[in-house]
Amino acid sequence: MARKPWSFKEDRRLMELAKSSASLQEAAKVLGRSPDAIKRMALRLGLSLKSKGGKKS
Repeated sequence: MARKPWSFKEDRRLMELAKSSASLQEAAKVLGRSPDAIKRMALRLGLSLKSKGGKKS
């Protein structure tokens, strides 16, 4: 499956979700992306999101 480029708006939304302590799964659902895609972008942006088990990723 081809990767859809991230828009600036999506980057900002992911930053907001990380600030509000959203989990990886919550962010994936809100943004309509896979948890792996969220994790990759969070790492690129220097963000930390909780995984389902409560650990930070």
